Amino acid sequence: MAIERAAPPENGGALRLPRARIVPLSARPPSYEAAVERYLTGVGIAKSSARIYRISLTTWGWMLRGEPAPTGPARRGAKPAPFELAAIDDPELPSALAELAAARADEMDADTVNRELSITRKAIGWWQAQGWIEADPTIGIERRPAPPDRTKALSKPQITALWQLDASLREKTLWKLLYESAARADEILCLNIEELFPADKRGRVVSKGGAIEWIHWQSGTAQLLPRLIAGRTCGPLFLTDRRAPARTPSLDICPATGRGRLSYRRAEEIFEESTRLLANPLASRDDFDELEGWTLHRLRHSALTHDAEDGTSTPMLLARSRHASVRSLERYARPGVDAVAQHVAERDPAARRRR
Repeated sequence: MAIERAAPPENGGALRLPRARIVPLSARPPSYEAAVERYLTGVGIAKSSARIYRISLTTWGWMLRGEPAPTGPARRGAKPAPFELAAIDDPELPSALAELAAARADEMDADTVNRELSITRKAIGWWQAQGWIEADPTIGIERRPAPPDRTKALSKPQITALWQLDASLREKTLWKLLYESAARADEILCLNIEELFPADKRGRVVSKGGAIEWIHWQSGTAQLLPRLIAGRTCGPLFLTDRRAPARTPSLDICPATGRGRLSYRRAEEIFEESTRLLANPLASRDDFDELEGWTLHRLRHSALTHDAEDGTSTPMLLARSRHASVRSLERYARPGVDAVAQHVAERDPAARRRR
């Protein structure tokens, strides 16, 4: 930051304070999209988190351009028309942005809206620190109250029904590994074959904060992995169905097959579509396109909740979830509806007398 020196006062006049002038640390990127990529690399966002950040910043790119962000199927792959980052300094933008953000909040769940707002504010703050923009048009936009979701864990019968679905070997292995390891989906999808230790039923992953940690699985995954790997010795564990495009990074290409690493978005789409009828057991197949299935994260949530229901100690739950604090674990360690019902039934005095 450069400081303009004030001239000495004349004739005893009041001293004029120096005025700060922001000097860009580097050339401003030519477009908003380029600024997003500079932010992701500049602050060292982990690969496992960069996907979520990029989606959120792309969504807000529409609104920062003064247009409503697409929702539903139209959102997939949609990008706003290119515009300069300097447009964020438009004095008319804050009022228009507030209306667009409010309209979006009416259509989306509070957790998604709050996450997108938080990510966008972090990026804007970083761009300001670089001297590329001056204003923050999100000032005045409030986070939406998000009531706690008590229903994210699937019941054990739902998990059993999931294993009975007619799915491909890749999907069966991914879902089993997510549930048995209680790992995050992006961690599992970033796994390479050389990071697996099948004899010990464990693997080495890069965690949310960039640390190297271990995940562990059970017999269900152990039986499926050899069939999925099929003699491969290195490269991504979970692959796409087709050969990777030319622009794909070499680390995301299987050297034996030429196929690319399965993306989080595609894995999520397959799981959501595959579980629509399980998530809506009373719905008609005729309404399939209008239904919503489960998210991959619910497998991690379910595994930790079921462990808690079965009496797993807090220290072991912390180690299994790899959370840093008990507070972060609280939302997973809450017994589900079926577990509470069973607990009450087992302690019913009338039931004891009948036995």
